[in-house]
Parts: sequence; C-alpha cells; structure tokens
Amino acid sequence: MPDRTESSMQIPAPAPHVVEVLADFPAYASWNREVKQVEVLSTEGDGWPDRVRFELDTGMIKDTYVLDYDWHIAHDGTGSLSWEMVEARTLRDLVGSYTITSSPSGTLVTYRLTLRPKVPMLGALRRKVEQMVVTSSLTSLRERVLQVHPATPEGETP
Repeated sequence: MPDRTESSMQIPAPAPHVVEVLADFPAYASWNREVKQVEVLSTEGDGWPDRVRFELDTGMIKDTYVLDYDWHIAHDGTGSLSWEMVEARTLRDLVGSYTITSSPSGTLVTYRLTLRPKVPMLGALRRKVEQMVVTSSLTSLRERVLQVHPATPEGETP
C-alpha cells in the first residue's frame, strides 16, 4: 500500500494563474470547503508565504495546524511547492506537495498528501480521508482558478 495519496488534474489556465491562486492563502477558506480559516504567519524574503496556520474540518478530522512551505517555482509558474507540518493538535503528521507542469491545454497539477492523525486510524480509512482531501482540493483549485481567471476564446483578451 502506498504511504501517500496522489492525484492529478488538468486546469485549462496558464501555470502562473494556478500559482497565484495557490499562493493566496487568505482566500483559501472562500474556495476550499475543508479549510475554515487561514493566517499567513511569515513570508520569505522572496515574497512567498513561508509559515501558515490553517483551521481544517474534513468531517472526520478537525484541527488547527501550522505548515512550513518550500517554494520551487520558476518564472513561468512551473515547479513545486511542498509543505510539512510543524505544529498541530490532533494530527501527528501532514506532509504534501503540488507539482505544477505546463501542458498544451493549460496546467497539470499533481497533489501528493500524507496525513496521519494522533488517534489510531485504520490505514484504509486514513487513505480514504487523504483521497477525499486531495480530490476536493484539486477540484476546488480548478474552480477557483477559472473563477479568478475566466477562460476566453482563443485570441480574445478579457
């Protein structure tokens, strides 16, 4: 059995638009239904959020936790952003990443996640929660990118 859950989704928008939405942590609670509140605690010298506090409610897991982010984003918006939990109440481990790749039809986003609560949970149930979070987050991300940057017919400017 895999130690993490992974899924990918095609988003019909350029990579910089995807990264813009991912970096806008204060807006997460408005588009990601599992996220109830977000606060950026610190920002690196390059402007990317470095440490962020989240309040999460998946239905099965409720927690307030702090993540440290590592950004490896090129000027064209491709690359990766990864995170690792540094503080939580009910989670023992939360590690994840987004990999952002340009494609002919927009941007391919791959989300990898390992989530372990402090309370014992069967592996199959934990993976089901991870899959729910990954799928919901990718779908919500796609919807948010298209909401912030509506697609226009080829050759037109918004």
